[in-house]
Amino acid sequence: MACACHASCSTETPANAAPPIDPRWRRALWIALVVNAAMFAVELVAGLQANSVSLLADAVDFAGDAANYALSLAVLSMALVWRSRAAFVKGATMFAYGLFVLARAGWLLNSGSVPDPLTMGAVGFVALLANAGVAMLLFAFRTGDANMRSVWLCSRNDALSNLAVMAAALGVFGTGSAWPDLVVAAVMAVLALTAGLAVMRQARNELAPPPAHNPTVEAQTVVIAHPD
Repeated sequence: MACACHASCSTETPANAAPPIDPRWRRALWIALVVNAAMFAVELVAGLQANSVSLLADAVDFAGDAANYALSLAVLSMALVWRSRAAFVKGATMFAYGLFVLARAGWLLNSGSVPDPLTMGAVGFVALLANAGVAMLLFAFRTGDANMRSVWLCSRNDALSNLAVMAAALGVFGTGSAWPDLVVAAVMAVLALTAGLAVMRQARNELAPPPAHNPTVEAQTVVIAHPD
């Protein structure tokens, strides 16, 4: 028999058991996985040909997001504790990606190479369309648990990064310098670092044990608050 209310079911269902899976959420994750895997291949080839650090950084981001979506699908039907652990891993991955972008930008700064702005702009626009579509698809799930929030943050940051890549392409075209490309790469790194920290913080809070019940302390509090 179906439960009539939440209270009547609370003694039968563990607190951290997996809730019923929304088929829209599963479908959205599969679409996001396919789109990100395809765009990783496109930006990897384009970034190598254009010698653009921002495109290569975005390609690595697409690869990380595809892996994150696959991980989200793997733990979708698991209890909250496992979904929170997966979210923590994804947050750490986002943070590591930010460190990688900063290191890559520093290395290219010394090389003195200038990327191809036309390739940067064209591929950045295609990536923007892909990420904007995924972000709109995932917008309804942005206020869920740490696992859902991490997926939404990835998509949001990707769309912002694509706009930045297109702006960098205009900057490289107008100045003939690699500086706009390097600055955008640094901004993308900061986005990844801050989002990764936010996801890890929420996941850690979800994994923290609830405060222990202490009847003695409560009784003492009552006595102090209401003396005879």
